[in-house]
Amino acid sequence: MAESTPPHPVLEAYYSVAADRQSFVGELFDGAARHYNHIGRMLDLGSGPMYRRQALQRAGLRRGMRLLDVATGTGLVARGAVEILGDPRGVVGVDPSGGMLREARTALSGPLVRGRGEALPFREDTFDMLSMGFALRHVPDLEIAFSEYRRVLKPGGRVLLLEVSRPASRVSRWLMQTHFQRVLPMLTRLSTGSEPAELLMKYYWDTIDRCVAPETILGVLRRNGFVGVERRVFFGFLSEYVAVKPDR
Repeated sequence: MAESTPPHPVLEAYYSVAADRQSFVGELFDGAARHYNHIGRMLDLGSGPMYRRQALQRAGLRRGMRLLDVATGTGLVARGAVEILGDPRGVVGVDPSGGMLREARTALSGPLVRGRGEALPFREDTFDMLSMGFALRHVPDLEIAFSEYRRVLKPGGRVLLLEVSRPASRVSRWLMQTHFQRVLPMLTRLSTGSEPAELLMKYYWDTIDRCVAPETILGVLRRNGFVGVERRVFFGFLSEYVAVKPDR
C-alpha cells in the first residue's frame, strides 16, 4: 500500500472522521468566500500582494512561463503571477470551491478551473511552475498531491508552496494563537457578520498548530521525485517550500 501523509490529524472540534474533512472545508470556504479578501487584508495588513509577488520571483517565475496556481481561492497568488508574466493567459487557477472561484473571476481574466490538487485535470508536462498559497494544510494527502504536482510540471519545472508554520518560540506561538483564535474571529464577526468567516480564522490556527513538521513536508517532496528541495523562512513563521522536477 502506498504511503499516506495527511497534513494534520483529524480535528474533532470540526469534523469527526477524515472522510468528512473535505466536505467541511468545502462548505467553510464557500460560506466565507465573499469575505475572504477582507479577511486577508486584516491578516497581512496590506502587505500580502507584495510578499506573494516577491515569493514567486524568488522561486524563478519569469515572463514567458506558464503557471498553475493550485487552490487559487480568490486568486491572490494568481494576481501576483499575472503582474510578473504580463499575460493573464499564462496563469491557470484551480480550486474545489465554486464560491472562491466566483470571487476570483472578479479580478482575473485568465483560465479558472474547478478541481482538486490531488486530482488535477491537466495533462502531464504542461506547466513551467506550480504555486500553492497557504492551502497545503487543506489537502487530504501530501503524497498524492505532490505526485500530481510533479506529473503536471514540465521537466525542470518548479513548485512553490507558501505556508504559515507554527513558530518555534512559545511566546510567538501564544501571540499567533491569540491573534487567530480571539482577535481575528472577533474582528471578522464585527466587520462581516459572517459565522463561516469567523469559524475559518479559528480553523486556520488549529490546522497551523497541528500541521506536520516542515521536515516532513520536505521529505514528502523528495520522496515524490523532486530535487533541489528547500525551505525558506521569513519572520519565523512564513515558509516557502521550493522544489524542482528533474530534467529527463
